[in-house]
Amino acid sequence: MTLIGRSRTRGVETLSLDAPERRNALSAALVADLAAALTDAGKDTGVRAVVLTHTGSTFSAGADLNDPPAPEALAGLLRQIVELPRPVVARVTGHVRAGGLGLLAACDIAVAARAATFAFTEVRIGVAPAVISLPLLPRTDPRALARYYLTGERFDADEATRIGLLTAAADDVDEVLAPVLDGLRRSAPEALAETKRLLTARVLETFDRDADALTALSARLFASAPAREGMTAFLERRDPEWVV
Repeated sequence: MTLIGRSRTRGVETLSLDAPERRNALSAALVADLAAALTDAGKDTGVRAVVLTHTGSTFSAGADLNDPPAPEALAGLLRQIVELPRPVVARVTGHVRAGGLGLLAACDIAVAARAATFAFTEVRIGVAPAVISLPLLPRTDPRALARYYLTGERFDADEATRIGLLTAAADDVDEVLAPVLDGLRRSAPEALAETKRLLTARVLETFDRDADALTALSARLFASAPAREGMTAFLERRDPEWVV
């Protein structure tokens, strides 16, 4: 059973994270299913663009603590979104946490509902936003990232737009996306691919330079004693021992 829903309308392939009972957490299985769906979309000449969306009230809660993907698999998925020869558009009507923010940063265009909230919660469970920094650092305001990476605070969709995580925040996401998708449908496929390559060059330089180091950092932190305490505390719905 796939964890990714698929549909197509006039050349736009919609891929939906479809594990709402797990808040679309990034499990090894979900990451693999999304990578497979993206591979299919990238090879299909009938696909002009991809919309990445979700079922349920959460776009993604971040890594599935019961079945986390290997850091290399997550890095590979993020790079796949960046390198896909089709524009990838995030459509978000729910909350986004931790690794889910990496998906948004990897997308070319991202629009979220104003009711959505966002947080880099890694530090609160004893790890760091390592792998997702590959697309985030080149695209997002560094001062804002310093605050939200270090504190784990929640912020809203307007703030996410201000700092460059989102393209736009809207009361009606589909109303905002309608002219975006119309523009993509009117654009030549080869021109879209080359234009995307121009836009993503700096992001891919970051992957080339830092992916090995950041996947190693992620693996080390997830295996650490603080991470074990933080994840246990999260699952037991209590504060970890370091809270003062």
